[in-house]
Amino acid sequence: MSTLQELRQGLSEGWDWLTEGWRALRERAGLALTRFRPARREDNLQTAGDQLISQTASWGLLPAEIRETPDEIRVRIEVPGMEADDFDISVFDNILVVRGEKHIRRETDEGRFQLMECAYGAFERAVPLPTEVDDSRARARYRRGVLTVTLPKSERGRMRRIEVGHD
Repeated sequence: MSTLQELRQGLSEGWDWLTEGWRALRERAGLALTRFRPARREDNLQTAGDQLISQTASWGLLPAEIRETPDEIRVRIEVPGMEADDFDISVFDNILVVRGEKHIRRETDEGRFQLMECAYGAFERAVPLPTEVDDSRARARYRRGVLTVTLPKSERGRMRRIEVGHD
C-alpha cells in the first residue's frame, strides 16, 4: 500500500471515529444540552458587559440523574453558579420542568475575561418522568451546584404486587 493510500485510509478511519463519537455524545447528552437565552445587562457590569454577554456560550449541558424507588422519583440536575431562589420548578404531564436564569456576577471591575465558556441567561430543562407523581408533595433542594427534586409517586403511578388467591 502506498503512503498516500495509507494516509487516506487513516483519515477515513479518523473521520469515522470522530463522527461516531459525536453521535454517541449527542445520543447520551441530547436532553442535557440546554439553550441559554441572553439575559438583560447586569447592573454591576460596565458597558463592556453587553459585549461580554454576547460572547458567552449560548448552549450548555445541564446533566440530570433520575432515580426511582418504590415510593418516589428523585431527580438531580447539575446547575452550578445559581441561588435557590433562581429556580422555577413545575410538573406538567409527567415532565419535570426546571426554569431559571444564570447571571454573570463580577466581584471586581479590574481585569477582563480572556475566556467565557460558561453559559449565562434564561434556560429551561425538561426531564421526562418514568411514572406519575404527586407534585403537591414534591420537595426541592439546592446545594453545592446540584438541584435535587424529590417527587412522591402518585397512587396510580405506584407499582403494587397483586397476590393471586386460591379457590
